Amino acid sequence: MDVAIIGAGAVGLLTASFLAESGMSVTLVARRLEQVDELNAKYLTRENVDGTKTVQKVASTTKLMELPQQDLIVIAVKYGQLQELYGQLSALPSTISLLFMQNGLAHFDEALRLPQKNIAFCSVSFGAQMIDQVTVQHRGVGPCKIAIERGGSDAFNDLLQIENSLYPVELVANAEQMLFEKAVFNCLINPLTAILQVRNGELVTNKRAFLLMQTIYQELTDAFEGIEQAIPFFKVIELCEKTASNTSSMLADRIHGRKSEIDTIVGVILEKALAKGHDLPTLRTLYHQVLAIEESGERR
Repeated sequence: MDVAIIGAGAVGLLTASFLAESGMSVTLVARRLEQVDELNAKYLTRENVDGTKTVQKVASTTKLMELPQQDLIVIAVKYGQLQELYGQLSALPSTISLLFMQNGLAHFDEALRLPQKNIAFCSVSFGAQMIDQVTVQHRGVGPCKIAIERGGSDAFNDLLQIENSLYPVELVANAEQMLFEKAVFNCLINPLTAILQVRNGELVTNKRAFLLMQTIYQELTDAFEGIEQAIPFFKVIELCEKTASNTSSMLADRIHGRKSEIDTIVGVILEKALAKGHDLPTLRTLYHQVLAIEESGERR
């Protein structure tokens, strides 16, 4: 199976490593020519959770449209970069399958306007951190959930049949619900870690942070029926403990002075809650705090 992965950040590199390890022919599409040159000259290295290293040879390019036809395109960029990609993706043959790996919900309807016959969405809960341009650290095992929104599962069979305990792949039924549940987890963890400047585990060990997380959870369960069943609070605690040493993506964005995904994750959830008559005051306050930090240009 020929797979192109657009996005050579932590998630893209880790995904490329595991797909190449499973026997797929993988090409990484990166933005920076220097990263492409280094990937083509060296091996992609994955530092595993057990301390071992895995190396894979993958091709890399900056030019998606010059690639030979692929069986699957995995889009592993942040939401802000999607707007630049939709035109290129629209120009690809409709027979090429697309898999979107973004956080939040803002891209769901947008992606489904594309002409491709097979479109799926992915939600990941593994930990990944770039060490350098060709090295990624696997910082926590978590499922890679895939939901097919258009087309059949045959187009994604090679992905669904990956058997690797370090990269468990699950097929789930409802893409929009899957993305919503992931966004709820992100609302509970990401803004707090970004504002308090703490790692995920401290949301459980710090009493005041834990109280804030509980308060946000209560607001969400009041606004959205079924959250307590789909995401019991003990699962939120488990995720914080499982990724205790991880830096959330929103905190990483603050550290590096980048714009975060606060609008596509928290902003969308706030809009959905408001449509149901719920304001979510604690979460809304955190939302505006993150935006204020970004507007000020402050770095850690």
